Amino acid sequence: MKKHTAKIILLVLSLCLLLTTLSACSQKTESPAPVEKTPIVIKVGATPVPHAEILEQIKPLLAEKNISLKIVEFTDYVLPNLALQDGDIDANFFQHVPYLNYFNESNKTNLVAIQAVHFEPLGIYPGKTASIEALQEGATIAVPNDATNEARALLLLQSLNLITLKSDVGLTATPNDIVSNPLKLKFTELEAVYLTTALPDVDLAVINGNYALEAKIIDTLLACEDKDSEAATTYANVLVVKAGNEKKPELLALAEALTSDTVKTFIEKTYHNTVIAVFK
Repeated sequence: MKKHTAKIILLVLSLCLLLTTLSACSQKTESPAPVEKTPIVIKVGATPVPHAEILEQIKPLLAEKNISLKIVEFTDYVLPNLALQDGDIDANFFQHVPYLNYFNESNKTNLVAIQAVHFEPLGIYPGKTASIEALQEGATIAVPNDATNEARALLLLQSLNLITLKSDVGLTATPNDIVSNPLKLKFTELEAVYLTTALPDVDLAVINGNYALEAKIIDTLLACEDKDSEAATTYANVLVVKAGNEKKPELLALAEALTSDTVKTFIEKTYHNTVIAVFK
């Protein structure tokens, strides 16, 4: 009887040991639930066309690197730089280096360019006068009123033999630097964002490419800066960050995405010669 009882006890202990072993094995083979990383969010300020449209194309590329891109649209050239300086956004994409330098100097901001992306040729568009050849004496031409783009507009008009500027003014040119004006042209200086809406009131206007695209007037273009000109390098639109943030991994990833084949193909198919990629 004692032997029988001992066998039963031994059997029970063996079963308990087996169950414990199986439970331990089962626990060991269970895979822990995956831990999802919270995406790094970066906010980038941009004018709607083409900058915000280009940024939309790289959202999937950044998502692969666990970066969530938030695009904040602006319709002028002042607020996106002020927002960047104040830390409301992480980067902006709308301007060229001469304008950035002018803005920094004028507003005591500390912003830096980290990547050139594309060039937007400045163009001449018809208002009350249908062509450059049809301009009459005393005609009015609207030009951007910010220093670098105004000089650029006047240099374009000079290249068409409409005016002659002082030989040494370059990118500091204003209408006061015109030394020859055969048609006695008059100039209306406006903030760039208002140039397209001014067309009914002027004979011609020299308009920034992004605003011309947004207003859908590209098909009326009369003349523009040459795509192989020095302006294509000087006035390339750049990705800008606040000084000190140039090496942040998420911003370097943003710069890399903006110079990807995805962006180059999108620019070529969408904008043709009104927006030109400057990266290889």
